[in-house]
Amino acid sequence: MAPSSPRRGNACWILLGSAGCFLGLALAVMLVDPFPGDAAVRLWVLGYGSPAVVQVMRVINYFGNWRLLLPGTLLIFFVFPKARARWWVWIALMIAAPAAEGLLKILVGRARPEEASMGFPSGHATAAAAFFGAVVYLAAALPARVRVLVRAASILLIALVCFARIILRAHWPVDTFAGIALGLALASLASLLADRDERATT
Repeated sequence: MAPSSPRRGNACWILLGSAGCFLGLALAVMLVDPFPGDAAVRLWVLGYGSPAVVQVMRVINYFGNWRLLLPGTLLIFFVFPKARARWWVWIALMIAAPAAEGLLKILVGRARPEEASMGFPSGHATAAAAFFGAVVYLAAALPARVRVLVRAASILLIALVCFARIILRAHWPVDTFAGIALGLALASLASLLADRDERATT
């Protein structure tokens, strides 16, 4: 069996689990309004929203912003030869993620907590999960200690972006969870496509 087979298996499971989680949350918020526990979790998170925390979260918020993440894709190409070799897959991921969450916002039609505009799934959470999910996959090529640090930092940034979106009063918690699920599903799909294309050319 090829060395990359366990990685492909993990990506398949993450894809299926994330897609299933997103679909389940989407159906739940369309059928049950308000979503159970959503308001309570939001109030609990907002309780940590001191002025200092809000200022930090405004900075963290940029890690889910496409103005930062699209240029960040160039850094991925610089750091990871595997990304350069299949550059079209990762560019497609960075384009597909905002397109998908924008369309799904319209289809689901769930308003934000303090605005009439649609908020499910969170675009920032989707973007962060797609980008840093790709980094987690590509980090497999790094030395063991660096790989662990890069993956831990990527997961932490995804979580912090979601926390920021709630602290900044832009989303319900379940909106951010759905964004993570959607972003990870797309990142896993991209990794599978990249692996398949690599196998086809070797």
